[in-house]
Amino acid sequence: MSHVASEIASQPETWRRAADLVAQPGVARALPQPGERVAVVGCGTSYFMAQSFATLRESAGQGETDAFAASEFPSGRRYDRVVAITRSGTTTEVIRLLEQLPRGSRSTVITTDADRPVSRLVSDCVVLDFADEQSVVQTRFATTALAAWRAGLGEDLTEPIEQAREQLNTPIDPDVVGRSQFTFLGTGWTVGLAHEAALKLREAAQMWAESYPAMEFRHGPISVVDHRSVVWIFGPVVPGLRDDLAATGAIVVHEDVDAMAHLTTAQRLAVELANRRGLHPDQPRLLTRSVVLTAPVA
Repeated sequence: MSHVASEIASQPETWRRAADLVAQPGVARALPQPGERVAVVGCGTSYFMAQSFATLRESAGQGETDAFAASEFPSGRRYDRVVAITRSGTTTEVIRLLEQLPRGSRSTVITTDADRPVSRLVSDCVVLDFADEQSVVQTRFATTALAAWRAGLGEDLTEPIEQAREQLNTPIDPDVVGRSQFTFLGTGWTVGLAHEAALKLREAAQMWAESYPAMEFRHGPISVVDHRSVVWIFGPVVPGLRDDLAATGAIVVHEDVDAMAHLTTAQRLAVELANRRGLHPDQPRLLTRSVVLTAPVA
């Protein structure tokens, strides 16, 4: 079994541990407090999680929350707190952003090791060492960070954890595995999960995969969907979408379960596709666990 396959399987337990961790007063204080104006930043998978973080927090009435790729953070804006998500704690764009924050800024990093360079640049640190990974392809750290965030917003994760266990034990439809084009759709906080699912297929299996907010899908992208395609929907299905897809020949995948639990199946799909193509899902082409740049960013 690849590292990533075992890391995917461990997620219900790491989510439970994340919820327990956030229940500790010191950790809860490290997360944004109600009413703070917050920016959440990351790169790659962590950026997609930041998108979900931001939507969840605003939807919970906790305060204005924006998400940015670390390299695109608007340095002229002022926030009460910047939250950085980084598994490695060494990502160049995140470190440079934190170094450039005004003196005295409140900042939190969610990472896997308190001794990493990024931890010395922030005022608060949430360490998910139990969710670190050996695979280059990131799965459980991302969802465990999201689980911690959701628990910090007051969500009860009991049902999502149980649903994830069920998803992990459910065989993937062989007809889905046999398709060659994949489109992932989401609404609200699940848009970030759709982007993340597509990234897993591109990273691990080098598959043709894309992602959109569900309502944007009919503004052009639906035109390339056909009998080779899978359209995978996280969260509620927008009205009329199933009817539009019926004429395309695509397989539609949707489960009435928590979207974070459903993401575990998309992760497993990426591993299955990689194995079928003779690829090593732990070692994607041209990627490393952390992007560390030596040249200045233009």
